[in-house]
Amino acid sequence: MHDQKSKLLFTPGPLSTSQSVKQAMLRDVGSRDAEFLVMVREIRRELLQVGAVQEPDYTTVLLQGSGTFAVEATLGTVVPRDGRLLVAVNGAYGQRMVEIAARLGIPHLAVEFPENEPVSLARLASHLDQSPRFTHLACVHCETTTGLLNPIEDIGELCSRYGVGFLVDAMSSFGGIPFQVAEVKADFLISSANKCIEGVPGFGFVLARRQALERCEGLARSLSLDLFAQWRGFETDGQFRFTPPTHSLLAFRQALRELAEEGGVPARYARYRANQELLRQEMRALGFETYVRDCHQSPMITCFLYPQGVTFDFTKFYSLLSERGFLIYPGKLSRANTFRIGTIGRISQADIRALLSAIREILPALAKPDTGT
Repeated sequence: MHDQKSKLLFTPGPLSTSQSVKQAMLRDVGSRDAEFLVMVREIRRELLQVGAVQEPDYTTVLLQGSGTFAVEATLGTVVPRDGRLLVAVNGAYGQRMVEIAARLGIPHLAVEFPENEPVSLARLASHLDQSPRFTHLACVHCETTTGLLNPIEDIGELCSRYGVGFLVDAMSSFGGIPFQVAEVKADFLISSANKCIEGVPGFGFVLARRQALERCEGLARSLSLDLFAQWRGFETDGQFRFTPPTHSLLAFRQALRELAEEGGVPARYARYRANQELLRQEMRALGFETYVRDCHQSPMITCFLYPQGVTFDFTKFYSLLSERGFLIYPGKLSRANTFRIGTIGRISQADIRALLSAIREILPALAKPDTGT
């Protein structure tokens, strides 16, 4: 059951959470208390289990802030001053990594691809061939701009072949799509509490190959966003270096329990996939086409084009859905008019059908035939 005061969030995070996850936050804990330190240790261990890896090969670092904080901490800590970063870009979040690298003064090259197509291995290999100075490659797994999936297993194999460190932004996929971090050959995999594990905002986390992280001592370009120092703190006394998001961590521990109770990542993936397939099928019946081909589409969020041949008022569309208790996302593309609907979080096919019913109700008043006048 959903809180009657809450709207259903058809977004890629923050997203709708269970009542029990919200309830877990209704108490206070001390940030240096033994109970809290045990909880942090358990969360770090359980995240490795979700990624199908274990100590001592891999370790987990939690970091206050949004997922972008964790991405910036990773880029700013991992790439050395004499290193060079290759960034595969086919959406806003790949572009954000480029912006971070530029702001931090990290030597880098952005390789851009169409926003509705996966990155090309051949083009990446060509750049790695042309410049042996690349030390790291970064890519988004599920590009939340469109819901597109990139082939991180193949990219990881490419990085391994060239001896290049592999950084994966798995913000919208970790915990929702089955894969093994080691098989992906990711040296650093980044995600966030308020995505597929269905916690609340407050921190991001990094699953790191321990040997790669150990080489990062003294490299960080920031005091607070020093991934190595944060990890060293956890390993030394179990504590965050700065004030931790205690309530978010309480919620996250409960969310991890509920992930296990649901049947783990495969079961959650099945629910998300069923949600997305129902949404896609019924939206097409209403005249909406998807921006990404089905073979490249993730079950996390779907990007829909405005209907053709009509004048479509998205602002009114959004407002009328919000009034009925449903929140969706505007588009984030520069070359096409789109909007996005997420299918992750604590939502079911019944919730998808309720959203679709609302869309059917309001659509006739919004999609007027385009007379060209």
